[in-house]
Order: sequence, then structure tokens, then C-alpha cells
Amino acid sequence: MDNYLKENFGDVKAKNSSEEALKRWRRACWVVKNPKRRFRFTANLSKRSEADAIRRTFKGNFRVAVIVSQAALQFIQGLSDYKVPQDVEDAGFQICAEELGSIVEGHDVKKLRSHGGVEGIAGKLSTSVIDGISTSRDLLKTRKHIFGINKFTESPTRGFWFFVLEALQDMTLMILGVCAFVSLIVGIMMEGWPKGAHDGLGIVASILLVVFVTATSDYKQSLQFKDLDAEKKKISVQVTRNGYRQKLSIYDLLPGDIVHLNIGDQVPADGLFISGYSLLINESSLTGESEPVHVSVGNPFLLSGTKVQDGSCKMLVTTVGMRTQWGKLMATLSESGDDETPLQVKLNGVATLIGKVGLFFAVITFAVLVQGLVSRKYQEGSGWSLSGDDAMEILEFFAVAVTIVVVAVPEGLPLAVTLSLAFAMKKMMNDKALVRHLAACETMGSSTTICSDKTGTLTTNHMTVVKACICLKSKEVSSPEAALGLCSEIPDFARGILLQSIFTNTGGEVVNSEERKYEILGTPTETAILEFGLKLGGGFHSEREKSTIVTVEPFNSLKKRMGVVIELPEGGYRAHCKGASEIILAACDKVIDANGDVVPLDDSSVNHLKKTIEQFANEALRTLCLAYMEVGNDFSPENSIPTQGYTCIGIVGIKDPVRPSVKESVAICRSAGIVVRMVTGDNINTAKAIARECGILTDDGIAIEGPEFREKSDEELLELIPKIQVMARSSPLDKHKLVKHLKNGLGEVVAVTGDGTNDAPALKEADIGLAMGIAGTEVAKESADVIILDDNFSTIATVAKWGRSVYINIQKFVQFQLTVNVVALIVNFSSACLTGNAPLTAVQLLWVNMIMDTLGALALATEPPTDDLMKRPPVGRKGNFISNVMWRNILGQSLYQFVIIWYLQTRGKEAFNLTGPDSDLILNTIIFNSFVFCQVFNEISSREMEKINVFKGILKNYVFVAVLTCTVVFQIIIIEFLGTFANTYPLSLQQWFVSILLGFLGMPIAAALKMIPVGSG
Repeated sequence: MDNYLKENFGDVKAKNSSEEALKRWRRACWVVKNPKRRFRFTANLSKRSEADAIRRTFKGNFRVAVIVSQAALQFIQGLSDYKVPQDVEDAGFQICAEELGSIVEGHDVKKLRSHGGVEGIAGKLSTSVIDGISTSRDLLKTRKHIFGINKFTESPTRGFWFFVLEALQDMTLMILGVCAFVSLIVGIMMEGWPKGAHDGLGIVASILLVVFVTATSDYKQSLQFKDLDAEKKKISVQVTRNGYRQKLSIYDLLPGDIVHLNIGDQVPADGLFISGYSLLINESSLTGESEPVHVSVGNPFLLSGTKVQDGSCKMLVTTVGMRTQWGKLMATLSESGDDETPLQVKLNGVATLIGKVGLFFAVITFAVLVQGLVSRKYQEGSGWSLSGDDAMEILEFFAVAVTIVVVAVPEGLPLAVTLSLAFAMKKMMNDKALVRHLAACETMGSSTTICSDKTGTLTTNHMTVVKACICLKSKEVSSPEAALGLCSEIPDFARGILLQSIFTNTGGEVVNSEERKYEILGTPTETAILEFGLKLGGGFHSEREKSTIVTVEPFNSLKKRMGVVIELPEGGYRAHCKGASEIILAACDKVIDANGDVVPLDDSSVNHLKKTIEQFANEALRTLCLAYMEVGNDFSPENSIPTQGYTCIGIVGIKDPVRPSVKESVAICRSAGIVVRMVTGDNINTAKAIARECGILTDDGIAIEGPEFREKSDEELLELIPKIQVMARSSPLDKHKLVKHLKNGLGEVVAVTGDGTNDAPALKEADIGLAMGIAGTEVAKESADVIILDDNFSTIATVAKWGRSVYINIQKFVQFQLTVNVVALIVNFSSACLTGNAPLTAVQLLWVNMIMDTLGALALATEPPTDDLMKRPPVGRKGNFISNVMWRNILGQSLYQFVIIWYLQTRGKEAFNLTGPDSDLILNTIIFNSFVFCQVFNEISSREMEKINVFKGILKNYVFVAVLTCTVVFQIIIIEFLGTFANTYPLSLQQWFVSILLGFLGMPIAAALKMIPVGSG
């Protein structure tokens, strides 16, 4: 079976599968009862092609628009003849949505200038580029009415009756429905109403029961996915409204809003650039072009759905929702669906293989039964003449054959994966993990290594400056009093330069907020430094007003530094830079001494500063160096910021405490066979101190720096990587290289955390990309498979546990379902061949099918995870899904059940002293009842595949208890009260006891089987 699955269904990967691989496995699935249901949770390849066509069309239109726009620049002649629609004018605006859309989407510089540029458009939208729009409820309502909302059209929510209709499209149920109809007509003609209708009505009732139970399960599942989709779309941006900065959902944005974008953000709507620095936009998601576009005052057009690759800006929103190209593209992509998971595909393969076997057995069974009837007719001497009873019998044989196909094709296998994943994803949301791609759930269960960031994942991300070395003097500065004490000890010149450096060379901001007097915005590092500046008595706005920022080089994890050039009020330019202490210190040749004088940086000063950096790092502090240089009067904004010749202002030590639960979570991962590695951009001493505190760095582990790692050859890396536990001063490319070698060279299943834009390649390359929900950029989140909402490493360990739970639960269900498949097939086939009749009727087989399919999946695929899951080794990349342990349990249990059923068939009448006209019916009822109770107790035994105690935690799984209770109650009703429809006969207490006992005996048999050692294959 494994070879068959690998050959036909093994090409689909957890992520980035080729379209050909996705098409190939679909072609291999030809035994499908209900294609709509079976393939509901697979990618819609035609919709993807449609989305690609939209991209290509937009790319072509976009190029034409740019060429036309550039040509039109030469012929601008004053204002155009644009006329404002009356309803727009009445609402207080001077421009309509269509005109705005044509300006931005068409990159129409002529139209933009004719409306007075960006300032003119802002005026016509009744907004201010400084204060934003008014938040008056009536004005917001009017704005929505005129310009629309920032949402794209989604496919309508499917109601319960949709799933009922879908379940009815099962081919085998349709054929059984036709059989039931013919049975009704023939039965009524021969035996009259109501007696002649019992068989037909029994099949109809069974079909309806199967349909409604299936539809209810599918409908609830769809609601779970809908809730998860809503969570995935929660994206917030920084907006200025009424003069106050605030966080706002992108879906609440309106034309006229002022949005603040930084590196890694997604552009939330079409708009115009107001101001900003070094803004590079990646438009590949919209146009397919990988080359970033430089956006500035000269080219101010920003398109929804594109990403900020570098820089920052303030943007005026002009067009929203379905009026943007991104809205139209997303409306199409929302119907394309997620890629199917490898487990779904594998189980589709299992279902197809068993379906083929079942189809073969069904045809043979029907042929054998009909041949038996014909032989009997010849023996009786009636030849080929068929009576009404004979026609009914042939119809019953056909119904049994079709029902064997119903039971034999385990349609529920691939759907059980989706059910289990939906259940796990919903529960993981409560545990602060948002799964973006279904496959991540099951892949995380196989992970063998986790490469984790330090900041914010292993640490709390609540940063404060606790030590500083300014003018070569080190001091504790954790309290405001200590900071003011430092301020009084350093010369005025040094204090002025320090505050200027803090407040001008920053990616953060101190803004007015409605709730508080001020609010610090920015990354935790920027927030800590700005807070330090405020403690020193500085003012953000007053410092900014003293000088003019000419150019900004945002922080980049490759360069590990950021810089700014400012124009001084007295004339001339000054550059400030800050970043990784060793890198900035290496760029300095001067330092401010204790007297406030700028002196050359000699060896003793360098050694003193290096010792300070090492001392701070050994105390697990992040260190940053601040420096400046005078660049004279010749600087131009087009020039790049200098990289050498700086004067060192000082070094700050930032405390970021380790999260309380991290050490325990790392230990859990280690006991689960998962290796945890720390990959950080921090100083190696800081990294080692934190790694030891977390329990990551052990005595036999290696800590290495990125530059050293980069220099190693592939052969050296294969030997070195298994020992690496900490990589410090790493760049995103180092992280990507580490992941690639772990995955391809060592065959590991790799999970990687990331928060920055530059982490996107590593997140995509990894088997499971984990983005940080708080610190992570939109680019990182989009590249990830799971978003860790609380940025906590403990949540990653929880995701691994849930991943293992999904994998194990599906294995339990597959083991249970294959046992029922094997027994039902063999019993009906062997009985048909040897006795000329099938002991299980169509109605009974439909009930068995529901027990093993929908109800079995609900019971076994929704088992919550236990701590024991993290005490076993990971499956890894090469583990067989249907293991030797499963085959042992399936074959052992099937053999027991077959022996029991066969014994009852051949010796049942003597064992129960059955005589009289109803003896065959009573015996078949006992066989049916025993078979169902074998499945009930086998379901309990399937809760554990290797452990003997299967009752541990059973009462905590309410779904399992409810399914089991419903199965038993309904079985009693079928036997005792629905005999005329289900072909059963009420049983005596003794017969009930024996049926239940025979089912129960399967449990000690299962326990004994678990003691038989098998290989791990």
C-alpha cells in the first residue's frame, strides 16, 4: 500500500506543491461516491488560473497606464473639464470614487495635477494631511455611502440546506434511492400498503438519516472554518483621525484617512504618498513583478495589497474595497481555497485503493447472489421465469451490492483529516495560535527542530534601558531618578547630542493619544530608547522642531544599523547612526570624553567600550551603540549616509526578561525529541546568557556567529549544524541557509519563527513558518503558516503538541475505519458465496457506515492532546502513516470479528436454540447487533494504539461520550422498535447480553494484540 500511495499520491508537499502534482492525485481518484463533498477542502485550480489572468491583465494595463501618463505630462494645460456628480457635491466632497480610482490605478499624473496634487485631493476629500478625517458618526456614514467600504466581495455563507443537498449528491445513495423507489412500487403492487412499503421506506429513512447526520457535521465544520477565516483577516494599521494616532482595522478605512506605513506593512487601500523616506514597494502580489518600485512625491501612487519592502511613509487613502484591483483579485482568490494537505491526499489514496477492492467485491457478491437464485430456480424446475418475489430478491441483492460499495469506499477518511484539523485549529485559537494553512497543523506534529528568534519569543519584549555608558562613564539608569542623575553628570554638549540622536534617529514616535497625554509608538527597542530619552528630560517634538530630517535609512537586519541625516538650524548637516554595538563602534574613530570634548578613539578607549559591551551582554542585556558625525554643507538627499568616521556618543544596555514558562517549554520540546535552536541578531554573549537561562545552550552545544557560519563550506556545515544551538549576529540569509541545510541536508522537519520582512524567505523555506502576531510585520505573517498571537515560545510547544494530536487522532480513526471496512466486506462476500445470502441488509449496512464514517470521525478525530504526546519521538519526514502497529491492530481485530460473525452464521441457531419461521431473522439480528457492538468497543480500544489503558481521560472528551451514547441508544431503537424497516427482530435479554459480551471481548483481544511487538515501520 505504501508504494502505491507514494507513486500516485506522494508528490503533494505541505507547502508550495506544483500544479501538476495537485492535478495528478485528482486524476488517480476515480472511485468517488460524492466528488463535491470529497473535494470540498481542496484547492480550486480553475479559480487560481482566473486570478493569475487578472494579475497578467493588470500588469499589462499598468504598463500602458504608466507610458500614457508619462506622455501626458508633456501636454498638461491647466484644469481638466471634470464635473463633480451632484450627490457627491451635496455630501460635501469635490471628487467622486471613480475619478479617484482612475488617478491612482492609472498612475495618471496629469489628472492628479489638475486636481491640485495630493494636497488638492485631500481638500476635495474634506480631510487634512495632518489631522485626518473627522470621527463624527454622521460624517463617517456619509463617507461610507459615497465612497464605499474597504471590504471585498466574498462567496455567500453556505446554509445547512446547502450541505443537505451536497450530501444527497452521493452516487451510491442516489442508486439506493432508486432501489428504494422500485422496492416501494413492486412491494405495494404485490403486498399492498403499508406492508409492501416497509423495505423501501426503511432504505429511504436510512438514506435521510445518513444525509442529515453528514450535513450537520459538515455544516458545523464550515462554521468553524468561517470563524478562523475571520481571525486571519484581522489586520490593523496606524491611522490619524481627528488629530490623534490610533490603531484601526483595515476594513474600517475610508477615503480621506491618513495611514502610517512602515517596513513590512501591507498597503491597505489605494492611495497617494504624502511624505516619507526611502520607500520601496513590492508589487509582486498584484502584478507579478518582483522588482520593487520606488515611491516618492514624483511617483506618489500606492496600490492596495502591495508590501512596504523598505522605508516608511504617510499615505492618503483614495480608493477602497471592490473599486481597487486588489479587491477584485481577492474576491477571485477567496474562492480558490487552500492547498490540500499531504495527509488529505494520502487518505484519498487509501480511500481510492480500498474503494477499488470494495467495488470488485460488490460486483462479485451481486453475481454470486444472482447465480444462487438462478441455480435454485433451475432446481425447482421453474427455469428463467421470474416472479415478483424473485424481482424483489434481485433488487435486494443489488441494494446489498451497492451498500457494500457505500461501506467499502471510506469517503470519511480524507474528510476526517479536515474535521480533525478544523477542531484543532479552533482549539489552537484559544491557545493563542492562528493556523493560516491547514497543512501546518499536521506538519507541526512531525517537526524535529525549531529555530526560534530570541527577542519577544523567548523573552517578554517589554524592553527598558537599564544601563548606559555615556562619555565613557557607565551608570544604572532603570529609574527616572537614576536617569536624571546621569543627565546631571554629563556635559551639556554630550546631553544635547545624545537627545538629538535619540529623538531624530528613530523609527518610533511619541504621539498624542486620546486616552493618555502621550503614547510611544514603534518597535520595543525603539520604545525603550525613546522612553530613556524622555527620562533624561528630553522632548520628542521639541527636538524634531530644532532640525530638519533630510534622509533616513531605516533599520535593516542585514546591516544591523539605522541612520539619519539632519539639517542643523545654524547650517550644515549632521548624520546620526545606531545599531549593533560592535558594528557601530567599528565605524567610529572618535569619542566624547568625560569633559564633553570630542577626542580620537584610542586603544584604551576602544578596550574600555568593548569591555562595557561584554559586561552588559553577559548580564543578558541587548546593547546598542549611538554615534554621530558632522557631514559639512555638501550633503545632498540623493547621497547615501556615510558608514565610517563617526564619533561614539555612548552605549545603552536594554533589559528584555526571559518569559517565565520558556525553560519548561524548551525541556518539553527536548523530551519530545525536538531540538530547539536560538537564531538571533544580538551579541553572542547576550545570546549565550539568554540561551543558558532558557535551557537551550547545553555543555556539548555550540554557539556561533553569523559571519563565521557564512564562511563554512557545505561539508563543514553538515558536520557542524547538528551541534549548533545558538547562532548570534545572524542575518536573515544566515537563517535561510541554516533552514535549507537542516531540511535538505539532514532531512529534518523544520519549524522557524520570524517577525521581520527579511525573515520571509526563511519562513517560506521552512516546513512550518511561525510568524509573531504582535511584533511581526504583515509580510512575515503572510509568508507564515501559523501566527503565534502572543509571541510566546510556550505557544509554539503547544502547536507542536496539537500537531501530534491531529496526526495520532487520524491514525486512530483510520485504524478503526479500516477494521470495519475489512470485516463488513469479508462477512457479506463470504456469506454470499457460501450461504447464498448476505447477513447484513442495505439498511443495516448504511447504519454501520454512519457509525464508522461520520460518527467515528467525530469521536476519534476530536480527541484533545495529552502531555504523553510530548514524551514520544517525532514522526519526522520518512514515517509511514499506516504503521506496523496499526496493521497489527487492524488485522488482529478484523480476524476476531470475522470469526465471531462466521461462528454465529454457521452455529448461531444451535447456540441460541432458534427454531420456527423467524429463526433466520432473529439470527441475522443477533449477527447485526454483535457486529455493531464489536465496533462500539473497538472504537473505545482505538483511543490508544499502543497503551492498554484506553479509559484514561475518556469522560473529558464529551464528543466521544456523546457519540458512543447516541450509537448505543439508536442501536436499541433499531433492534426493538424499527424491525419492520430495518429487517430486525426484538431480542431477549439473554441474546442482548451475548451480543454485548461478544463485542466487549474485542477489548481484551485488542489489549493482548498490543503486547505483540512489531517493527516501527
